[in-house]
Amino acid sequence: MRSTPSRNVRTGHGSGFDMIFKIITGFLVFLVVLALFGRFRFPGQDRLANATCPKCGRYRIGKGPCPCEKKKG
Repeated sequence: MRSTPSRNVRTGHGSGFDMIFKIITGFLVFLVVLALFGRFRFPGQDRLANATCPKCGRYRIGKGPCPCEKKKG
């Protein structure tokens, strides 16, 4: 007597889609967690606020004075 394969057994068709779906879902979950963590604590936020010129609001690069404070002439 021959045994016939069951129709409920998965033969591997679609397993590639399942793996891609799991990878994409995991990546999206990772991005959501990263975004939530970044919302609570943004590193260097205080330092960026102190890097602006109090007079004109431009970002200062380096330790020198802002171009608006330099004497012309």
